[in-house]
Amino acid sequence: MTTPGKPKPFSMIREFQLADWFTLGNAISGVGALFSTMTYLQTGDTRHIHFACALLVAALIFDVLDGRIARWRQKTSDIGRELDSLADIISFGVAPAVMGYALGMNGLFDRIVLAYFVACGVSRLARYNVTAEELSAGGDKVKYFEGTPIPTSLLIVGILFFAASTGAVGGSLWFGELTLGGFKLHPLVLMFALSGSLMISRIRVPKP
Repeated sequence: MTTPGKPKPFSMIREFQLADWFTLGNAISGVGALFSTMTYLQTGDTRHIHFACALLVAALIFDVLDGRIARWRQKTSDIGRELDSLADIISFGVAPAVMGYALGMNGLFDRIVLAYFVACGVSRLARYNVTAEELSAGGDKVKYFEGTPIPTSLLIVGILFFAASTGAVGGSLWFGELTLGGFKLHPLVLMFALSGSLMISRIRVPKP
């Protein structure tokens, strides 16, 4: 017997819309990319970095489709919006940062920059969720983004893919490394700093 006022078992799953399942596909792809990156750390086989990059492209496809399906079916929900943000931070925030670390950006200053990148991604998504209604100007669709969308981190993923393919990893990273105060910084990591800063900027990007 179900206690009155208590959620029924699996009630949350029953509330999922079709678009939400595609959002979960995004999250699962991001987690798969993390697993592939960790396998690369264990084996040194760059094919696993290639697999990780492919999974992040799949995550982007799921991310695009969930929005289009929600608009097509005209069914959106608060849980769907939160799911989307959580999936995005895994696939386009944490996964690229971990990939950068695995490929050699693992000095102390590198870690600070990578953490900053992820923090910017989290902040960008939180700001969007809070201001989405205001930005839509009373309509059903947000007219523009404030700051670059977090999936733009796939540009970094593309660079990492090329670096892994050409052997520019570890001690062979492009632009070498600097030692500041006894701690290492790989200048290539600054692309993460730039990407994160653009996410939290006030630049207006038209939403397709």
